[in-house]
Amino acid sequence: MNAPTDIQIIKQNGMPAFVVVPYDEYIKLFPEQNKNTNIPHEVVGLIVKKNYNLLKAWRTYLGLTQKEVAQNAGISQAALSQMERANNPNRDATLQKIAKALGLDPDQLMD
Repeated sequence: MNAPTDIQIIKQNGMPAFVVVPYDEYIKLFPEQNKNTNIPHEVVGLIVKKNYNLLKAWRTYLGLTQKEVAQNAGISQAALSQMERANNPNRDATLQKIAKALGLDPDQLMD
């Protein structure tokens, strides 16, 4: 049996209508809801003003060099450079490595 939680049941017309649970419990039940997939205004600004692709905009915003990101992602600097110049879709597996190297959720690198 699970340990009791501090939940609240809200009734309407005598019938249960809503359940309020502590936020920590909610996150345990639905961990995917805790993902941060926002893109800062500054990143969008780099895309619009300097015509950077999303990957290059994030790297620039985070103040990282291509060499740093490539090393942390386990890819070559040349490959990263090509990904930053190309407008073609990148492989999901590679984007996941790069997202991890940048400290991002992979969804934040998906166009």
